Amino acid sequence: MKRNKLYVAVTGGIGSGKSTVMQIIKEQGYPVFSADEIARHIYEEEDVLEQMWLAFPDCVSGRTIDRQKLAKQVFADSEKLKLLDSITHPAVMKKLYALMEQSEGAAAFAEVPLLFEGNYQKDFDRVIVLLRDKEKRILAAAERDGVSADSIRARTEHQFDYEKNSIIGHTLIYNDGDLPALRRRVLEVLNEIIGKENN
Repeated sequence: MKRNKLYVAVTGGIGSGKSTVMQIIKEQGYPVFSADEIARHIYEEEDVLEQMWLAFPDCVSGRTIDRQKLAKQVFADSEKLKLLDSITHPAVMKKLYALMEQSEGAAAFAEVPLLFEGNYQKDFDRVIVLLRDKEKRILAAAERDGVSADSIRARTEHQFDYEKNSIIGHTLIYNDGDLPALRRRVLEVLNEIIGKENN
């Protein structure tokens, strides 16, 4: 993939502070993108809609996906979830890469929650991994989403476990302090990444 800039992914478990870090990066003038934001609109893409109609015909009506019906199907059947991921993830990442490439500047940053699950880390020049105490992450996500901590715990069961899996070779940010401490660390990391690239 020919690039005209540095591609940096920001990832971490649910409630680790990814959106906050992306906001800090944006405030420094860098272009930022969100895989989740792209995913919200991916069913509007013609080729994705066509694949969805073939794979989940009872969840498609005209040009509309019945998201509730789809969610019930895929979360009750791991094979259907894999099928859905095989349709949506490549489409989301393709659009993400195109937006990053079109952006201004020497570096573009993307928030990619399922980076390691999809093995997309190899497509980025740098990866920033946010780490935070698991219970703090769960409580933060529950408060943010207005749901119970148990429902967040259930969601985390299917996610990449940053505590158990090797993330050696990537830039780590421990989000275990307050917001000013997190901001300082993000600015340090930006200087390291951009500084290395300019040397």
